[in-house]
Amino acid sequence: MNRVPINRRDFLSHPMGPCGSLALSWLLSQEGFAANIATDFARPLAPKAPHFTGKAKSVIFMFMVGGPSQMDLFDPKPELTRLNGQPLPPSFGKPVSQFTKGDTPLLASTRKFQKYGNSGLEVSDLMPNLADCVDDICFLKSCWCSSTVHAPAMYEMHSGRTLMGHPSLGSWVSYGLGSVNENLPAYCVLLQPEGTPEGGAPCWSNAYLPAVYQGTLLRKGASPLLHLKPPPDITRNRQRATIDFIKQMNEQDLDASRSDLAARISSYELAFRMQSQAPEAVDLGNESERTRHNYGLNDAKTADFGTRCLLARRLVERGVRFVQLYSGGGPLITQWDAHDDINSNHQKMCGHVDQPIAALLKDLKARGLLDSTLVVWASEFGRLPNTQGGRGRDHNPHGFTMWIAGGGVKGGQAIGATDELGLYAIDKRISVNDFHATLLHLLGMDHEKLIYPHLGKDERLTDVAGRVVESVLA
Repeated sequence: MNRVPINRRDFLSHPMGPCGSLALSWLLSQEGFAANIATDFARPLAPKAPHFTGKAKSVIFMFMVGGPSQMDLFDPKPELTRLNGQPLPPSFGKPVSQFTKGDTPLLASTRKFQKYGNSGLEVSDLMPNLADCVDDICFLKSCWCSSTVHAPAMYEMHSGRTLMGHPSLGSWVSYGLGSVNENLPAYCVLLQPEGTPEGGAPCWSNAYLPAVYQGTLLRKGASPLLHLKPPPDITRNRQRATIDFIKQMNEQDLDASRSDLAARISSYELAFRMQSQAPEAVDLGNESERTRHNYGLNDAKTADFGTRCLLARRLVERGVRFVQLYSGGGPLITQWDAHDDINSNHQKMCGHVDQPIAALLKDLKARGLLDSTLVVWASEFGRLPNTQGGRGRDHNPHGFTMWIAGGGVKGGQAIGATDELGLYAIDKRISVNDFHATLLHLLGMDHEKLIYPHLGKDERLTDVAGRVVESVLA
């Protein structure tokens, strides 16, 4: 008897295929995937129950593009001052970065540090306003990442991987928890007007998650969201009828294999609902003069970033789940990337953000929102203790500082440490996977259970690693 070879496509279309489908459906239902997909089709942004009760309900994720210097902001190093101008001791090896090879002299910080608050945490003179908030902040001084290059390091900090093509943190959070307010995007992104960071749109991408979980860009100006107003000759009833007709036609082809179509239907519906609520959410006109002053909106130096911080507060106040705002982007002179002169760069960049960030923390606290809002200050990496060109510093992925405050965080503490020169994280090292696992935990999600099936693998933000940094938790 001659056997005819069968290819994969023919095998899948064989009469036995339905049996395989039934088995797959049962397996998916055992893991809860089938229910999640059905819910996504119906109301993808509807609030979802967390894995356990988390104190944080929303996130404001502030990203400092370019890599702030930890030893000039939050991690003073007296030994670096003592060894200023000398070679890096042989015991530290030769840390090769993007532009230096570890053979340049050490560069002491010229900043003055002082202890603040009941906690006595040290902050430099570059951040005098933020220093007043240290008792609400948890400094993570032993962070490390995998790349010395901006874009891959940004992808890692946003998505857990150094390669693009994986969902961002905000997309995972929106997918896992939905949104409290289904009339606004679950995930909003506020860029610096000068341009995007090197990593670009993949930093807020949904990747293989349904498209409804991608970050929505808000722009500078009186209309941060484009096209909110329909043409004057289109009534709301006519617009509603048009959207209903499009939805009816699309749903004729809707099945479990068309998540892209489901996302498009949801996007049309969300855009229609946003026309009634989004204009008020992004309108700062009703904010008091005192609030505008606190955020620095009346000062050209702080107005741009202050506006983004105030918008972030208004968005989480109205139920937006995740707000991502950037300091830095576009030309090198508008980033924290201090290769030429660490002092002039950081004086400028800190001058943009110090007052608005402090105002945001104090405002959230005064409104009773800080307990439920996780505020994150992050970057792709830090800076090296040895010099580049005499006054600048190159990239340092081996040890740097980030901080978190708010929902479920024990403030007034510093976790981990770098060595005496600020080069390597040596105590309680915190990887990017650990960082993400901890943020998800504060939101009530188990990073090992927040999964999405993709190409035969259960993908997750933390890949196959990550541990919750328990000492962060209040």
